Amino acid sequence: MSNAFMGDRFAGRRGGAGEGWPATAVWDAMEQFRGQFDRKAGMRMGRGDVRAAVLALLAEKPMHGYQIIHEIEERSAGAWKPSPGSVYPTLQLLADEGLISAEESNGRKTYSLTDEGRGTAHAAADQPAPWEAPSARDSGRASALPKAGIDLAQAAAQVGRTGNPEQVKQAVAVLEEARRKLYSILAQD
Repeated sequence: MSNAFMGDRFAGRRGGAGEGWPATAVWDAMEQFRGQFDRKAGMRMGRGDVRAAVLALLAEKPMHGYQIIHEIEERSAGAWKPSPGSVYPTLQLLADEGLISAEESNGRKTYSLTDEGRGTAHAAADQPAPWEAPSARDSGRASALPKAGIDLAQAAAQVGRTGNPEQVKQAVAVLEEARRKLYSILAQD
């Protein structure tokens, strides 16, 4: 949802529960927080990485597109979840190159390597899979932090939208304590 939509949606809430926490300000802060984590800890992989990942996975067994997306996300510990908009065009390109074939069953296409595709995948077998590359491991280690921060910001926004003044006060105290504890982690030797 856009910030403008959220602001319009909750504009009438400003005088009620959660007064002092305008919903648009909380939503804007949450979006800013999410953007900071996306820039600092987000993992963006290149097109060649999607291609290599698809070939590596299909070398193991035939899969459909969403299985491929899920496997990449799982193997990267959540650090990398390619979008359907990057996986499906890659599958089409690999099919056009004759490296994979698709078999449709129950409305789903299952992709598998052709003989030529198996040769290509075998030639790349000595390279680490994209989800095993150093940048993927480093980002995977930090990927839980942005998610936890975004989840916390969403909870704070919910309290700001729907909480009564006492609940908002309690939430502020929890957030201030969490901030202090986070900084104390950095202060440890």
